[in-house]
Amino acid sequence: MTENGQSLTLYDYWRSSSAYRVRIALNLKGLDYRQQPVHLVRNGGEQNSEEYRRLNPLGLVPALVHGDEIVTESLAICEYLEELFPEPALLPESPVDRAHVRRMALGIACSVQPMNNLAVLNYIKTKFHADEAAVKAWYSQWIKRGFSAMEQWLDPQGPAGSFCYGDTPGLADCFLVPQVYNAERFECDLGPYPRIREITAHCRAHEAFIQAAPENQPDAA
Repeated sequence: MTENGQSLTLYDYWRSSSAYRVRIALNLKGLDYRQQPVHLVRNGGEQNSEEYRRLNPLGLVPALVHGDEIVTESLAICEYLEELFPEPALLPESPVDRAHVRRMALGIACSVQPMNNLAVLNYIKTKFHADEAAVKAWYSQWIKRGFSAMEQWLDPQGPAGSFCYGDTPGLADCFLVPQVYNAERFECDLGPYPRIREITAHCRAHEAFIQAAPENQPDAA
């Protein structure tokens, strides 16, 4: 239960990078929540069921149920949590610094991950007969584009520190680490991104990120 007496339920999937972001945010804020797994592959994808589509007509995870409210889209969920439970903060105080942090999160959420989600990868496999090598090449192209920009934003943008903004993990870190996890799964070359690798290492040593890691979820295959 949250401090206002309303429960939080997160509909997620262990390997979904979008759900991974929200798990990190919930953990960083120290919020109790119940997980309801939605298997994206089994039985044609449980996200396509009528029951789940009533929660999210797009058929995507995550979805957060808070009392009578349903919030979807990972960035909207994180912002919702930030507004309701402002401490510890995921965003800095200054409007310009908030814009910089949001830019990093949006760069991943809007320009990288959508090109590489399960539905897109399945589409290029079935529609264009892409084999495994072609899928990896497709994936790597968008990782390279997004991470090249992210690396520039991280150095020298913003205050120096162990995380994307200073020495406290926040919104941008919630989005960066899951995308690195996916990039590693698809064997992308992360050598050109030393700042990203350094920040990811710091994050992965933090308890909130450890608890949110895909392999530590109850539905992990």
